[in-house]
Amino acid sequence: MSGRPKLILASASPRRLALLQQIGIDPDFLRPTTVDEAPEKGELPRTLARRLARTKCEVALRAIGREPELEGSLVLSADTVVAVGRRILPKAETLEEASACLRLLSGRSHRVYTAICAGYSSSRVRERITETRVRFKRLSREEIDTYLGSGEWRGKAGGYAIQGIAGSFVLKLAGSYTSVVGLPLNEASALLEGAGYPVRLAWSSVAV
Repeated sequence: MSGRPKLILASASPRRLALLQQIGIDPDFLRPTTVDEAPEKGELPRTLARRLARTKCEVALRAIGREPELEGSLVLSADTVVAVGRRILPKAETLEEASACLRLLSGRSHRVYTAICAGYSSSRVRERITETRVRFKRLSREEIDTYLGSGEWRGKAGGYAIQGIAGSFVLKLAGSYTSVVGLPLNEASALLEGAGYPVRLAWSSVAV
């Protein structure tokens, strides 16, 4: 893939990296960013996802601006928000947070918003956002307790990972499955192509 721009993934998520690799894209560098992810007062879930994805992109762009060898690189960032109505669920870090999320999600539908941004500079950032509806079955206390014991929920938006054990909780999904995992591949590939990154160039070498 000579002649293409360097691609920087502004994320520490192994799931986002694995999803990109699934479609033949290996970022040249990983540049995770640290930003305050607390929602602003009255902020809607969709707005929060867009704001955080753009902030992560801009922070990464400023950081690579201090590295001359990365000049002209394309930065890709993303953020995922899980919500029930207007209520934004946390990225669970404690058992109490995860338990509260699972009890709230049990037997009902929720929405997952993933925003993605790609840019060469803060003035040249493109963005997309996806909304996926997910319905959980009613979870028993034993199921919740056992899931909490797995530790799979830690650091996950809404306190669950759909690509893991929690996939068995899902009754219905309307939208993008990969968006719920953390990166909507249809939108991400279109965004990268639109920014001049040759997504399809590597497909012939992807092992089946």
